[in-house]
Amino acid sequence: MPEIEGLKEFKGDVIHACEYKCGERFKGKKVLVVGCGNSGMELSLDLFNHSASPSIVVRSSVHVLPREVFGKSTFELATLMLQWLPLWVVDRVLLVLAWLVLGNTEKFGLKRPLEGPLSWKNRKGKTPVLDIGTLEKIKSGDIKVVPAIKRFENGCVELVNGEKQDVDAVVLATGYRSNVPSWLQVRICFH
Repeated sequence: MPEIEGLKEFKGDVIHACEYKCGERFKGKKVLVVGCGNSGMELSLDLFNHSASPSIVVRSSVHVLPREVFGKSTFELATLMLQWLPLWVVDRVLLVLAWLVLGNTEKFGLKRPLEGPLSWKNRKGKTPVLDIGTLEKIKSGDIKVVPAIKRFENGCVELVNGEKQDVDAVVLATGYRSNVPSWLQVRICFH
């Protein structure tokens, strides 16, 4: 659970993503999703699909990749390529495929890291987001991307850019750790 100024005094619902079951309980509510990893992106889509108005906090850069390419899982494809190609080449191929399939995500508030997705995952432990349809809703404006939170006060959130938004509920999709670097490191050692 992150420490965010004013969150403890916030009067609306505050839950962690691990407690989230279904967006139905948030129908008609303005929901702020804190965290833009796979959980945060998938929860935002589920909230939209259950007639909520989600906004997702994106504090830093994030890799968004298509879930599938050529009918194969993106990670399955990456794993296959890693058997014959160095990591930096696989990263470049994944970025080109992401650009071709998803387009320029930066103009929608999803800035890519300078490092490739697998290198970034290996070095920082941050898993690329595998898009299941959330990006389409972000592009259409149905899911709003917002910057980091400055503080909560009363029934609203103040963002670092000075914008204030009324919110009814907060879902914290934060604090996840991944074991992927351990198996990715084994594959990298062979190259």
